[in-house]
Amino acid sequence: MSHFQPVRPADRHRFDAIIDARSPAEFAEDHIPGAINCPVLDNEERAIVGTLYVQQGAFEARRVGGAMVAANLAKHLKHQLADMPENWKPLVYCWRGGMRSGSMVHWLRLVGWDAQQLAGGYKSFRRHVISQIEDIVPRLDLRVIVGATGSAKTRVLQALEAQGAQMLDLEHCARHKGSLLGTLPGTPQPTQKNFETQIGAVLETLDLSRPLYVEGESARIGRLTVPLPLVAKMRAAPTIEIAATHEARLAYLLRDYAYLGDDVEALVGKLGVLTESLGKETVGRWQTWARDRSLSPLFDELMRLHYDPHYQRSQSSHFDTWEQRQRIEASALTQADVEQIAAQILALERDF
Repeated sequence: MSHFQPVRPADRHRFDAIIDARSPAEFAEDHIPGAINCPVLDNEERAIVGTLYVQQGAFEARRVGGAMVAANLAKHLKHQLADMPENWKPLVYCWRGGMRSGSMVHWLRLVGWDAQQLAGGYKSFRRHVISQIEDIVPRLDLRVIVGATGSAKTRVLQALEAQGAQMLDLEHCARHKGSLLGTLPGTPQPTQKNFETQIGAVLETLDLSRPLYVEGESARIGRLTVPLPLVAKMRAAPTIEIAATHEARLAYLLRDYAYLGDDVEALVGKLGVLTESLGKETVGRWQTWARDRSLSPLFDELMRLHYDPHYQRSQSSHFDTWEQRQRIEASALTQADVEQIAAQILALERDF
């Protein structure tokens, strides 16, 4: 077993496992990718210890909290960690790299495992994520895939990856499709911190000598904000437009957004947001179609009256290279068509 030595965030991949010793609430807000949650204090216990610290002082908080920590460590050793081999090497962290992770590391090392502590805890990892975004994004060889709503841009990104390209799927990280109707059923968006953690996890795996493909996004995806360095990089990057026909896009949307017909009142509510800009008559007609689950005429008019005019107005102001964009025309957006579009995009590389 090696000597105990605090570990930097960049060295976390050298370990067999990463253990987050914080409470479940802290873990849910954000955590190091791949970490398992073995809290030494649960949400309620952490609140109790914090109150004792304020009201009765550090000694009483440590006395009561110590008993809780010991009980929780025993539980983890009996259950989650019971089958770990003798040569297991975990990295443990808490909020600041203090008593919670220190206690766990101490006991894991007494067992005989080569447990180490993340220096500075989650806070140091958070600084690491921010610095990654600030340092790596300006050096990216970025390509931005653009196209009107329904152009299958996300599917094209996935096809590019399947064909060997590097891609960053911001909408997957955000758990949102980036449009008015982009909320995913039963899938809440992550916190802003976790959104950035996911982006950082992709960035650190990239070969910076190769292009990275990303979908052209606004500065916000749902309620999440795209990191400013990435917004700036996208705005200046070369753009590739998928110019699909209206008919192809409508057919794609009817497949990709079919689930909207499952929660009619949620759809009606989202459409109501457009009343001020498009008028009661138009939105009322759309809401009637929504209640009737008539998605084809609804999506057809949404594209013509809302999405497409917004797309035409916004692209030249969002992307500096809009006038020099490459265009790939598509008359259909089946999976085979999407794979062909991805192949055409990769063939464009010689022009960059």
